[in-house]
Amino acid sequence: MGRSLKKGPFVDTSLLEKIEVMNRGAEKRVIKTWSRRSTVIPEFVGHTLAVHNGRKFIPVYVTENMVGHKLGEFAPTRLFKGHTTKVAERIAAAAPAAGGTAPAAGGGTGAGAGGGKPAGAGR
Repeated sequence: MGRSLKKGPFVDTSLLEKIEVMNRGAEKRVIKTWSRRSTVIPEFVGHTLAVHNGRKFIPVYVTENMVGHKLGEFAPTRLFKGHTTKVAERIAAAAPAAGGTAPAAGGGTGAGAGGGKPAGAGR
């Protein structure tokens, strides 16, 4: 659920004070912040904020399109490496079997090889 409109957007006070001081002095420097929960407001536009993602600070240059979003949206905390494909799964499964000459543990997969349910299961 979003924040009430009568309360207005949440911005960390220390972050807002730093931005206001920089706007008064017309200076541009990178501001480090841990406040991922702060909403981007129009005063932030044109500044670079280094947003912490849990491991390092990600520099985020604020543009007009970002107004209304949270700072944390622009500094991802997880690295998505993509889904595996069927071909990659087959190669990964075949690689250990091709490297060694010992048979796989457990024998075969047929009903007589012990691949089914254990005795007494499902009763």
